Amino acid sequence: MKIVVNLDVVMARRRISLTDLSQRVGITMANLSVLKNQKARAIRFSTLAALCRELDCQPGEILVCEEE
Repeated sequence: MKIVVNLDVVMARRRISLTDLSQRVGITMANLSVLKNQKARAIRFSTLAALCRELDCQPGEILVCEEE
């Protein structure tokens, strides 16, 4: 199994841009881009919590397990 980051999907549903989310959460656009493009190897719980707060979602909407 692999973990897929659906940040782009959640952002599209909430109609929020990478720039706006970056400013609201306090994370650089480069780091959000790494998450969004499936290049991240880890995520801090505090970052995940901040994303969930700003996107009004649950962690399971951003992180999903899929069969390889």
